[in-house]
Amino acid sequence: MISVRPKTTVLLILCGLIGIAAFGWPLLVTPDSKIAHGGDAPWTFALLLPLVLAVVLAELSEGGMDSKAVAMLGVLSAIGAAVRPLGAGTAGIETVFFLMVLGGRVFGPGFGFVLGNTTLFASALLTGGVGPWLPYQMLGAAWVALGAGLLPDLKGRAELVMLALYGVVSSLMYGFLLNLSFWPYAVGTGTTVSFVPGDPVWDNLIRLAAFSLATSLGWDLGRAITTAVLVLLTGPVFLRALRRAARKAAFISP
Repeated sequence: MISVRPKTTVLLILCGLIGIAAFGWPLLVTPDSKIAHGGDAPWTFALLLPLVLAVVLAELSEGGMDSKAVAMLGVLSAIGAAVRPLGAGTAGIETVFFLMVLGGRVFGPGFGFVLGNTTLFASALLTGGVGPWLPYQMLGAAWVALGAGLLPDLKGRAELVMLALYGVVSSLMYGFLLNLSFWPYAVGTGTTVSFVPGDPVWDNLIRLAAFSLATSLGWDLGRAITTAVLVLLTGPVFLRALRRAARKAAFISP
């Protein structure tokens, strides 16, 4: 695992705060505010990319990531971008999340955060999927891979089960967050699942949960099941191969 240095920790926390603000600020608006949430994605994107670059540069400057780690990042991002279109989200099937979970697990949270961002960005460029949703997809994927690097130190079958369960939970949370990114301004008003500016945060979260159950649960479950199955099927091989590569590159001790 590539250790997270103090400067990188600060930058990751800053990225996390920007992500929380980007997803959640409509929950704190006053009733007389205009929901123009669709216009903030480019600003999120503009803030996010320099911070991702800053994480890489911080790791490089402090010795956390050398040229071999950057090369590994490029390889995994390219593989993720190549395999993602195989599922293309059809019926919720996502063929890339397992790779981010395994990569984040082996190489750590800092590497995982950058991997999630670069994988989704490369995939969007490859498939023409660049749009206002992309910054939120990148942030969500970055958190998925980062979280995998923070999981407890288990080995063998227990590790695979833990990663599969994490894949289920993180996939569902990813879908919930992506819904939050557009739900406040896309549903309209006057329904039981509409966003109500100024209402208590908990009440709006309940409406969001109802909206998610009614609209995207099938896709989110498809993503969760696909991720868990691929982790269980490919985990033994991928974890062994990635850890061998990490040892040879001196990312982790033998």
